[in-house]
Amino acid sequence: MSFLKLTRRALLAAATSTFALGTLAAPALAQTPPGVLIVGQIAEPKALDPAAVTAVNDFRILVNLYEGLVRYKPGTLEVEPQLATAWTISEDGTEYTFTLREGVTFHDGTPFNAEAVKFNFDRMLKEDHPYHNTGPFPLAFFFSAVQEVTAVDAMTVTFKLNAPYAPFLSNLAYPTGLLVSPAAVAAHGADYGRNPAGTGPFKFAEWRSNEAVVIEKNPGYWGDAAGTEAVVFRPITDANTRVAEMLAGGIDMMVEVPPTALSQFQGSGFTVVEQAGPHVWFLILNAKEGPMADKRVRQAANYAINKEAIVNDVLEGTADVAAGPTPPAFAWAYNADLDPYPYDPEKAKALLAEAGADGAELTFFVTEGGSGMLDPVAMGTAIQADLAAVGLKVKIETYEWNTFLGEVNPGLEGKADMAEMAWMTNDPDTLPFLALRTEAWPDKGGFNSGYYSNPEVDKLLEEARVATDQGKRAELYKQMQAIVQEDAPWVFVANWKQNAVTSDRVANFALEPSFLLQLQSVVKN
Repeated sequence: MSFLKLTRRALLAAATSTFALGTLAAPALAQTPPGVLIVGQIAEPKALDPAAVTAVNDFRILVNLYEGLVRYKPGTLEVEPQLATAWTISEDGTEYTFTLREGVTFHDGTPFNAEAVKFNFDRMLKEDHPYHNTGPFPLAFFFSAVQEVTAVDAMTVTFKLNAPYAPFLSNLAYPTGLLVSPAAVAAHGADYGRNPAGTGPFKFAEWRSNEAVVIEKNPGYWGDAAGTEAVVFRPITDANTRVAEMLAGGIDMMVEVPPTALSQFQGSGFTVVEQAGPHVWFLILNAKEGPMADKRVRQAANYAINKEAIVNDVLEGTADVAAGPTPPAFAWAYNADLDPYPYDPEKAKALLAEAGADGAELTFFVTEGGSGMLDPVAMGTAIQADLAAVGLKVKIETYEWNTFLGEVNPGLEGKADMAEMAWMTNDPDTLPFLALRTEAWPDKGGFNSGYYSNPEVDKLLEEARVATDQGKRAELYKQMQAIVQEDAPWVFVANWKQNAVTSDRVANFALEPSFLLQLQSVVKN
């Protein structure tokens, strides 16, 4: 039976029940419908509302349903037009005027226009907007400089900023800038996150909790048609199960392949894809209370952990040791003069003794798997052993990804001393501004879950985001990196090269430096 004759329910049954966990027989491959791409995801999505989510796991679905005014040019982090065809910037850098693409409709049939753009940003930024309370807006920081959005006419919109803001266009290309249908938000309210409507090459079909999210080709798409009839995103949280499903043909693609499993896909029948990007894997340290409130203990943790061994033995050489909070993929802003903390357990012991923290007990939050978290349980166990070797008593608490975020994002106070974390970012401003500033403490709406605070870092970050000269921005970021490395609010672990594997039935797939999963051009035979 051809795909077009299958009902949505039948398609989903073919994609999920046949390949239920534990059903790994090779003949299942023949039952995968042609033209239907089955993707093994690392976790269940939290929501399908771009204003309400933060994880790349969710973004990988969203970028196929939604579009923004601009996007990242394929293969780069450079910005190019998408729903806007052109834009102008005022001489003082505080006003951006966009000309919108005509003839575009949302998946619910309502028109895309300037009022729709205004609705999206007003909903995110204005607390008195009628639909502001339909969900959290955790990355509204991206657009904190936006003072007013004006629909000049049907196809022209202007953003007025309160100051020059260098990352503005890049942030518009990030998933937080994806545009939703105002009519769909009005229709579904707080349930919009499970009833999405964008303008992208795919439209939402079905979400069966803990089984699959299905998106279908959008027949009314304004651009080039999608190369597949549908994509099914299956949450398979256990990495070993994802690998087994991929080997047996239960899925056509998986992202974030465990490094130890890569060799299993080197033969015929599979293609391994790699792409460098701006990724940093780190440990958040509780700088507000407990042993990690002392900088010497935080530095000791950086010396105590054998990051080279983690990179080479746990990650199989798929990453480099991180030197600080900024990934080297941002070459223009990266401080190449900084060397990573060396592995020096004797120095770690001396610092602990100086701080009176010998034998301190620590609680360490570890996730079972999540966006960019590499091999988190194995890494967490290795870290626990290294810290034990210098006299620290570390208790690991392990959580499923979304539960983990619910514990970590609100802050570690009263709960833990350390937590794993990884970010894939779009601009050197993003991670430090959202996770290292004093004003980004969780009770102020940010992601500084360890409560780090340094007024000089705050000042440098504020200056960098309003600097219009890239050279000036670079110098400010490099100064920030040096201070943060010295203060050690995190253990700086690794910068990872992302990977994915596809079956030989999949063509035209490439990973993006943005870590987003663009599937419009992919063909599944």
